[in-house]
Amino acid sequence: MLVALAGYLALQYLSGHKGAPRCVVGPVGGGEGRTYELSPEQAANAATVSAVGTTRGLPERAVTIALATAMQESSLRNIDHGDRDSLGLFQQRPSQGWGTPEQIMDPVYSAGEFYEHLVEVPGYSRLPLTVAAQKVQKSGFPQAYAKHEPDSALLAAALTGRSPASLTCSQASAAAEGPGDAAAVRSDLVRAFGKDVLPSTGSAGAAAAGTVSVPVPAGDDRDSSRGWELAHWAVARAGTLRIDEVSYGGRVWTADTGWRTEREEPSSTSVRMRLAQ
Repeated sequence: MLVALAGYLALQYLSGHKGAPRCVVGPVGGGEGRTYELSPEQAANAATVSAVGTTRGLPERAVTIALATAMQESSLRNIDHGDRDSLGLFQQRPSQGWGTPEQIMDPVYSAGEFYEHLVEVPGYSRLPLTVAAQKVQKSGFPQAYAKHEPDSALLAAALTGRSPASLTCSQASAAAEGPGDAAAVRSDLVRAFGKDVLPSTGSAGAAAAGTVSVPVPAGDDRDSSRGWELAHWAVARAGTLRIDEVSYGGRVWTADTGWRTEREEPSSTSVRMRLAQ
C-alpha cells in the first residue's frame, strides 16, 4: 500500500498538480521510486550548483557531494547569516579566505569556490561523500553530510541530465509576475554555464518572439544529457525568470501539467524556453 501510494504521489508531482509552489525530483516519467521535494528557491540554487560543476567538466559525483554539502549547511538557501561570519549556500567564511561577503552571497561564485577546494582533495570521487565534504568544509559535525546523500544523488542525476524529465516545479503562473525577459534568461545561462552555452548573444532566442532556444548537439547519450541538464535548469529557474514552457527531446513542461509528450515535431537539437507574455 505504501509503495503504491508513493508511486501515485510521484506521478502526480511529475505530471503536474495544483497547490503551493514546490518542486520535486523523482523517477523518470513519474514511476515508482524515491522522490525528493524542495521549494522553487532551493531548486534554483541546486540547478546553479550543478551547472557550475558540469561547466568545469566535473563528474556527477562532484555535483552530488556539492549538493549534499549545501543541503546540510544551508538547506539549499542562500542565507546571509550563520555560525560566526558564515554566509551563503555553503556557509563559507570571509575571515577564512573564502571571499568577500558579496562574493560568497553569489551562488555561482560560492559553488565555484567549493569545487575549487573539492578537486584538491586526492581521490575525492572515491571517498565516502561525508569524508570528501568534510575535507572541504572542516565542519564541527563531520558525519552530518552522509544523511543527505540519497537525496543529493537523486537531484544530481536530474540536474546533470542523466535522468530525463525527472524534475518538475509547480508554481504560480509566470505571467502573473509580468512578461519574461529573454536577455535576462540569456544572461543567467551564460553566468551558470559559461559563454559557450549560446552561439552568440544576438542569435539565441531569435526563432520566435518570447522564446529562448539553446542549441544542443545531436549525437550520443552525452549530448542528450546536456539537453536535459539545460531543460531541468530552465524548469528550476522558471519562477525567477518567468518561463512558462520548456521543451526538449519530445517532452514539454509547464507549471500546470508538468512533463508530457510533445504534440509538435520533437526537437533533440535545442532546448526551447517560452517566456511569459
